[in-house]
Amino acid sequence: MILDLDIGNTLSKWRLKDADSSEIRSRGAVWTREEWRPGADIPDLDVVEAVRISSVARKAVLEETVALLHRRVGTVHVARSTAEALGVTNGYEEPGKLGVDRWMGALAGYQLAGGCCAVDCGSAITVDFVLPGGRHLGGYILPGLRLMKESLKLGTRNVAIDPDSEAEELLEPGRRTVEAVNHGIYMAAVSAVNRIYSEVCDQQGVALPMMLTGGDARVVSRGIQVPHTVWPDMVYGGLEACFPLTAAERSGRMSGAPRVPAPVALEKIRAALAFSMLL
Repeated sequence: MILDLDIGNTLSKWRLKDADSSEIRSRGAVWTREEWRPGADIPDLDVVEAVRISSVARKAVLEETVALLHRRVGTVHVARSTAEALGVTNGYEEPGKLGVDRWMGALAGYQLAGGCCAVDCGSAITVDFVLPGGRHLGGYILPGLRLMKESLKLGTRNVAIDPDSEAEELLEPGRRTVEAVNHGIYMAAVSAVNRIYSEVCDQQGVALPMMLTGGDARVVSRGIQVPHTVWPDMVYGGLEACFPLTAAERSGRMSGAPRVPAPVALEKIRAALAFSMLL
């Protein structure tokens, strides 16, 4: 079995993948911690032959995790942000400073679509662009839905937005404080992502397919105005592309990869952008 770990600052996700069939056997998530408990937090390591890790947590968390895994597993791959990988050139002035989860998402999106806008909706919302040809432009970071809510300190942090809510409902004025907070932060998030996408596509003269991942991807997706897809395993896709261990991965197939959405025509993006600037 292959254990994939996506360690975030707050939440860590894992999945167990069959090394022969490339099928996903199980998956889960726990709060990020320095001391992992195999069999409780993550699967029993006795069945694991290789591990792949993407981590943006504190250095101590990654070091303790890798030390534990090295004692129990033969092969441990740790993803790093590099100046270039898989045909993509890192757009950061200091490539190693780019969050590795963003780098994995950018690589996965490029392998799938040959150019993309990768949006990760987690504790922070990050938006990264990779042009056809592999030039990563860099990106944007803004507060995620939960972080924005907590910053208001109105006692509404434990009332989450229902991911099945219709976008039209979430964009209406709230008639209770909880609704006003939820609708306000939703408007702020989706408006920012929509505007960022339009501005960059206009500047670069290309309409890129958009892909969303992260815990709040489903709810943010409802307010996105251009064709897009939700890819929960996008970071894992980057790990698969960087460290292919199964026959399917070596042939270029990433587990759970969605159909690439056909982007709207650039002329329509520009027309909508021009109209919004007039308002």
